Amino acid sequence: LTEANKAAKPAAELKKAAASTIAALAIGSSVLANNPLAAEAMDTPFFSSTNVVAEKVVRQGLYSDYEVEITQETDDARSTFKSATETKSKKGKYTAILAILVVGSFIVPMAQYFWYVRDDDSSEKFFAAKDIPDPEPPKKKGWFN
Repeated sequence: LTEANKAAKPAAELKKAAASTIAALAIGSSVLANNPLAAEAMDTPFFSSTNVVAEKVVRQGLYSDYEVEITQETDDARSTFKSATETKSKKGKYTAILAILVVGSFIVPMAQYFWYVRDDDSSEKFFAAKDIPDPEPPKKKGWFN
């Protein structure tokens, strides 16, 4: 290594260390500063296996009565799988659809290729050529050429 490379190497390592430190600080501060949303602020999806059950309760306060909405999350434990007989009865239909798609994915591109090259006769010309002349040697370059 030359003297210039030896002097530049610590500076480059210092730059890399500073850049990685700044990146780590940015990631860490974004993780720590992120306030998770309250359960009420989150939108519940329309199709979900979890149902939110709400109950309104009247409570007595110091100055008056007030109404509180108590939410409780419950999971839907019903089985949504199809029965074994229904699965077996429709297995042949889905196997046939999958086979058609797999075979079609191989045959359609081949047919498309042969459709595009059907009028091309370059391979016949190449294999039919008997005497292929040698290429001319390159001309020597001199003073005046």
